[in-house]
Amino acid sequence: MTSSVHSAPQLPFDRPGALEVSPRYAELRRRSPVTRVTSPAGDPAWLAIGYAEVKQILGDPRFGRRHPTPETAAKVSQAAIAGGPRGDYNTETRDHQRLRKMLVPAFSARRMTRLTERIQELTARCLDDMQARRDAHPGEPVDLNKTLAFPLPALVISELLGVPPEDRNLFGELSKRMTAMYDGADAWAARAELEEYTAGLAAAKRAHPDQDVISDVVAMQEQDRTFTDADVAELAAGLLFAGHETTSGRISFGVLWLLSDEERRSAFVADPDGRVQPTVEEILRLAAPSAGPGLLRYAREDVEIGGVTIAAGDLVLLNTDAANRDESVYTDPREFRTDRKPNAHLTFGHGMHVCIGAGLARTELRIVFPALFHRFPGLRLGAGLDELEIQSHRVTGGVDRVPVLW
Repeated sequence: MTSSVHSAPQLPFDRPGALEVSPRYAELRRRSPVTRVTSPAGDPAWLAIGYAEVKQILGDPRFGRRHPTPETAAKVSQAAIAGGPRGDYNTETRDHQRLRKMLVPAFSARRMTRLTERIQELTARCLDDMQARRDAHPGEPVDLNKTLAFPLPALVISELLGVPPEDRNLFGELSKRMTAMYDGADAWAARAELEEYTAGLAAAKRAHPDQDVISDVVAMQEQDRTFTDADVAELAAGLLFAGHETTSGRISFGVLWLLSDEERRSAFVADPDGRVQPTVEEILRLAAPSAGPGLLRYAREDVEIGGVTIAAGDLVLLNTDAANRDESVYTDPREFRTDRKPNAHLTFGHGMHVCIGAGLARTELRIVFPALFHRFPGLRLGAGLDELEIQSHRVTGGVDRVPVLW
């Protein structure tokens, strides 16, 4: 680590409710857009919470996800996802370019268009399940997390990657364990289990290729033997995790935003198809399921930004949820407004590390919200927002349930 722990604010900050981030972010930003903090692991870090500064760091090659001495680097948490540096520091840029070259075709706009009809079919299947559960228990709330928000993204990413139907329930429990911020041994055991599974999946695709992303990656591996079988397994595990966990949270929190205000709900129900695009972008800006302190970066050299000097090797946490509420960029940043033009939020990152699955996530969200409210126009919450438990011990956060009635 580059400096010792000092009297800096301790992360994570408590949040007042499911739809709010901690007010401490705004308080700290008024003093400085980049400030000293202590990570959940107890290590010194910088927290970037200004929109301009977060955007700059996201696109700055002087920051990366790897560290020259990972054994001594400051850590974020004990989680097996974004808890600390991972990978060879010296090959980070080359490795990143190779991965994007492999994956860009898999997540292209053309492929998303072809996938649209299948996502619609899977969404309808999930909505059928919601109705069946209500019919089986009339008058009782249905948990939207269990019936739609989690299963739909899991089904979509499984089909895209080529996961057999019988294995598609595997990822829920593993994801919960991998993202535990304070139980490192079990988190890493879960990650090892997932990578063991994806190694077997890659081997099966090598023997019997199909029209899916893992088959594509295995085929490309033949052209670049420096990309090992372990690399393929790690990549596939990361795609399975990221492809369902983050979209799942946006579905849950998007529904909470729409149902927590009657005027907002009624406006969307009146024209779901016409309002969906700006509604999805505002959900992406404001929905903040994550309990983690931000995206992990390490400075590769000394960098001056936001009025401070970040030393080479220092841990920097980029909190896009806070940046998306920066008063210098957004009018009434805490308000849900679908008339924001432009709405250039940082939810999917920026620059060379922009989320490669952004198109897939947007496609899913633009399908699921209209479909949900076309099927159930009388949808309403079955519990108060203050009754929902925020999963503050997990990097990806979320709420324990989203009970709905209709």
